[in-house]
Amino acid sequence: MQIQRALINILKAILFVGFGVAILYLLFRSQNADYQLYCEEQGIAPSDCNLFQKIIGDFKTVNYFWIGLVLLAFTISNISRAARWNMLLRPLGYQPKFINSFLTIMLGYFANLGFPRVGEVVRAGSLARYENIPAEKAIGTVVVDRIVDMMSLLIVIGLAFLLEFNTLWGYIRENVNLGDTDSILTNRYLWLLMTIGLSGLTILLYFRTQIITSKFGQKIINLLKGFLEGIRTISQLERPWLFVLHSINIWVMYYLMTYLAFFSFAPTAHLTPLVGLMVFVFGSLGIVVPAPGGMGAYQGLVTVALGIYGVEQSDGFSFANIVFFSIQIGCNVFFGLIALIVLPLINKGDK
Repeated sequence: MQIQRALINILKAILFVGFGVAILYLLFRSQNADYQLYCEEQGIAPSDCNLFQKIIGDFKTVNYFWIGLVLLAFTISNISRAARWNMLLRPLGYQPKFINSFLTIMLGYFANLGFPRVGEVVRAGSLARYENIPAEKAIGTVVVDRIVDMMSLLIVIGLAFLLEFNTLWGYIRENVNLGDTDSILTNRYLWLLMTIGLSGLTILLYFRTQIITSKFGQKIINLLKGFLEGIRTISQLERPWLFVLHSINIWVMYYLMTYLAFFSFAPTAHLTPLVGLMVFVFGSLGIVVPAPGGMGAYQGLVTVALGIYGVEQSDGFSFANIVFFSIQIGCNVFFGLIALIVLPLINKGDK
């Protein structure tokens, strides 16, 4: 049974990684075709026009001092995240070690590279194990943590589009044909979605008793109870203003991870803080895609965002890969491996 479960997990990991690689490959093909046209326009010989070689060459030109500052911003953001998480756990009667909270967060990021969205479960389960916290309560606080993140992201998205609306709208008008909308087809999809939604709701209502009394239903109920208890902890915080400050700091650091990275690469070094905000938003939306770190989708959306501000596509694609593989993959793997090694060692005497 354990072998079967392990094989299923391995297959899932391969599926998610394969999905990300497939997106990245298709994006590379598209970018490579555009790069060939660019070389032709510039009179560059086909033998000297290799997008992969260009990306490798661009990596060699990176100023890694700025990448180091990006990694520092990443670390600071997660120090605040660990402190904020501990604030949510204290009203429940638990005082986890800061180092355990920090390293289990790193472990969660590492797990997300193999199984997107499973990192939150790994993070909560690991802390529950090392700090003797009921798993449903730990998961409840993680859910609250993610809800706060979602609200923060929506605020950042709203701010970015408010500040850069004219630039974005001008780009859409120039590059998107707004007159081809098929209203009939749109309505068909709308009716289909409404039908599926109403059918699902009817089934849930009809079988509600069976669902609630089932093992799966009980697990969902226990999870919701833990979630509601986690929600209540926000109102019970001793210093709610500190919770807000940590939340702001997390997202300021996330933003700086994009903006500081601009200075590491010559074609983006001239871009303004507002451009950094818009690229950060596009990249954040790419990370939501269920692939390791948002692989493929991240590169695509960051390239599009940079293109809005005049950065040539191949340069934008290079920048996206520099940031993605230096931070999103490299940094998460590095800290994740440290967490795997260090967590059992520092908690050995507590077992």
